[in-house]
Amino acid sequence: MATVLEQLPIGARVAVIRLRSMGDCVLTTPALEILKRSRPDLNIAVVVEERFKPIFEGNPEISDLLEPSVAGLARWRPALCLNLHGGTRSMALTVGSGAKFRAGFAHHRYASLYNVRIPTAQEILGVSRKVHTAEHLASAMFYLGARQGEVPRAKLFAERRPDGAPYAVLHPMASAASKTWPAENFLALAARLRESWGLEPVFIAGPGEDLSPFASYRTVAGAPLAEIKSLIAGASLFVGNDSGPAHMAAAFQIPLLVIFGDSDHEVWYPWRARSEMLVAREGIAALPVAEVLAALERLRVAQ
Repeated sequence: MATVLEQLPIGARVAVIRLRSMGDCVLTTPALEILKRSRPDLNIAVVVEERFKPIFEGNPEISDLLEPSVAGLARWRPALCLNLHGGTRSMALTVGSGAKFRAGFAHHRYASLYNVRIPTAQEILGVSRKVHTAEHLASAMFYLGARQGEVPRAKLFAERRPDGAPYAVLHPMASAASKTWPAENFLALAARLRESWGLEPVFIAGPGEDLSPFASYRTVAGAPLAEIKSLIAGASLFVGNDSGPAHMAAAFQIPLLVIFGDSDHEVWYPWRARSEMLVAREGIAALPVAEVLAALERLRVAQ
């Protein structure tokens, strides 16, 4: 029986729905590369919220970036609409797209509305272990007909800043206190990076997040995502909690250290990047600075 990709006509349009979340958007890029490699003739659009468009901008695998509008998506007339987001809104977009093939994971709510229901990544990949998010998303492409193989690294594209003093990007924020290493520890780390590594610390945060504890260093809070993307692309090192910016650093192949609290490191570790990962099994506040500094030294030796 012909796969979905085999049934698509030459030059067909494929809409991939990935509405939001920085890390999820970054980790969708390996799947897009697999799709384009399998069918270079396809025109691929990503349906994404405006604030996360910079994740996909400049990506040669992508023909268009579409706003999350049923009318706009229907006007684009995809032959295949692939929902990688899940949720009520993305389901409405999928159904309203008018695509001949409406695909998504079978575990999604309202999956009965798909006419192509994708099984679990474990079933597709033939494994019983937990899979990384990048593998999970890429498995959809294998199920649709792309040749199964190694899942590539994530990729972002940005204009790098002119050469200047080398710097390290530190991201001390996270979505919950249980994922956030204490500010005073990040300050101790910043001092060591300046004194021993010769790197100027730059602290970043999203809109509405408070960087006042780090005011003795350069801080960038609430900047447009395109600016943060360029800032990370030019860094010599990234250190942060498990978060979207860490996945951006991994995509740019910046050496990085990620501190995990209660999030699942097996699903979210830096994908195919030169990295160190620390898992705070006794609670993230209890992770000592000395342990993080030792991990940084291991990372420096590995460079």
